[in-house]
Amino acid sequence: MDLDFSLWLFQALHALGLAVWLSLSVANNVQGFAGSAAAVGATMNMAPLKLAPIVDTPLLARALRSPALHRAALLVVLALQVVAAGAFWAGAWPLLFSADLAAARPWLNLGLSAFSAFLFAMHLGGLWFGYWIRQEGLQQAHISLLLWTVAAFFLFNLSWA
Repeated sequence: MDLDFSLWLFQALHALGLAVWLSLSVANNVQGFAGSAAAVGATMNMAPLKLAPIVDTPLLARALRSPALHRAALLVVLALQVVAAGAFWAGAWPLLFSADLAAARPWLNLGLSAFSAFLFAMHLGGLWFGYWIRQEGLQQAHISLLLWTVAAFFLFNLSWA
C-alpha cells in the first residue's frame, strides 16, 4: 500500500464516520426529541444541583424552568447538527468517490465548524448552568468531542505527504 492511498483511506473513512455519527445524532434527537429536551431542561433548570445533598450556590439564580426555552435550546443544537451532518456528507462524497480532498475540504471545514458550534453551545451553556458540579461526565464528553473536531481539522487541512 502506498502512502497516498493510505492517507486517502484514513481521511475518507474519518469523513464518512463523522457523517454517519452526526447523522445518528440528528436521528436520535429527532426521534427522542422529548427526552433530549428533558435532558437539556434538566441542565438548564439546574436539577442535578437540587438533588440531595443540595448544592447551595448563588449560581442557582441562573436556572431556567421554561420547557419552551429547553426545546428552543435543543432546536438550535439540532439545526447545527443538521448543518454539520449535511456538510460532512457533501464532503465525504468527493473524497470517497473522486479522492478529491480539495473539493471535499470546504464542506468538511463547514461540517467541523457546525460541529464545533453545537459543542460550544452545549459546553458553554453547561458551564453557565453549573454542570461541572454534578455532571462532570457530560462536561468531559463535550471537551473530548471538541478535541475530536480540532484533530479532524488538522487531519483534513494539513499536507501529510
